[in-house]
Amino acid sequence: MFNIERWQEIFEAIAKNKLRTFLTGLSVASGIFILVILLGVGKGLQNGIEKQFERDAAGIIEVWSGATTKAYKGLNPGRQIQFRNSDYDISVQKYGDQFDKNGSTLNAWGASIVYGKESGNYQYRGVNPDYLAIENATVVKGRFINANDLINNEKVAIIGQKINLDLFKGKNPIGEKIAVNNINFKVVGVFTDPGGEREEGRVFIPLSTSQQVYGAGENISNMFYTLKKKDSYDEAVAQAKKFTNDLGTLLKSKNMIAPDDDSAIGINNSIVEAKKFYDLNLYIRLFFWWVGICTIIAGVVGVSNIMMIIVKERTKEIGIRKALGASPISIIIMILHESIFITTISGFIGLLTGLALLELVGPHAESEYFRNPQVDFTVAISTLIVLVIAGALAGFIPAYRAAKIRPIVALRDE
Repeated sequence: MFNIERWQEIFEAIAKNKLRTFLTGLSVASGIFILVILLGVGKGLQNGIEKQFERDAAGIIEVWSGATTKAYKGLNPGRQIQFRNSDYDISVQKYGDQFDKNGSTLNAWGASIVYGKESGNYQYRGVNPDYLAIENATVVKGRFINANDLINNEKVAIIGQKINLDLFKGKNPIGEKIAVNNINFKVVGVFTDPGGEREEGRVFIPLSTSQQVYGAGENISNMFYTLKKKDSYDEAVAQAKKFTNDLGTLLKSKNMIAPDDDSAIGINNSIVEAKKFYDLNLYIRLFFWWVGICTIIAGVVGVSNIMMIIVKERTKEIGIRKALGASPISIIIMILHESIFITTISGFIGLLTGLALLELVGPHAESEYFRNPQVDFTVAISTLIVLVIAGALAGFIPAYRAAKIRPIVALRDE
């Protein structure tokens, strides 16, 4: 493949037609550049989606109550549904063998939390021990709520890292007392959460304690479940859909809600939602690939046209080569060599430019659903392979025509 004379011919041809070669290479470089940027954007969307679902346990199913919109069994619409411990208990009794983790919560937003002279408004949640795994949080100091805390209605609290920094200013909070809506709790743990500050601005206390000290009785706000692992993703989706349908029917029956009233009880199935997001992201990335490849094809057509012109200009030269004994395959290789060289170099420049732009701009273009746009090594190698193939395709037809030229006809060419 390495032949000094052939390379000299290529560079001489490029030097004679600088503008034509530049414009041809620019079309290829632009196609690769656009493809890399689009694939980087697609990866950024995927990373953002994955980050959102990283906040909670995989496959979490959350249930909350709303207001009825339909009359049912003599009850008027507009009735506010309030979940109670019995709603959670009946779900565990009926479907407990399907659960990996499960729990219920009592939530309050804008709670006043005071430590010494420091104070702030945060959210507190009455929870049970499984909630740590459901929230996908990690205890970094002390411990989490345990069964003994629930049984004895202990006034203990686990605070998020944000609250720890806001109120304790670096001081060890374990063993200290905080007032949550004027009720004193002993801090026994600090947690961190992949969701960041929004998730870490919470205080977790035992569910039984929160119901008792804040006069909530048997009321709960939400119920959470994660199901046991299945062998395949499709099986997990099917299992989750069946469970949410069955659970919705059970809770509607217990709370005197019309079977077709979907506003009274809300159920979010993160497994199904994740599939929707990932399917959407797949379609977006496939669309980006399509747009990028179409742009590359436009550039390749340009290269092919240029190579046709080059072959036309070098008709007499090709005829002389064949008259001197050059084989058709050597003529084809000569044309392909130049075509692949122009396409690969131009595309490589477009690839490096796209990667550099993603590296420079990517960290400053992050949002809730868009993070770290990048193109991985495998995609970069695939792009280079596409370039070589594109260059070969661009030069093949001109090269084939060149190989078919009859020496006597070529020597007569003016």
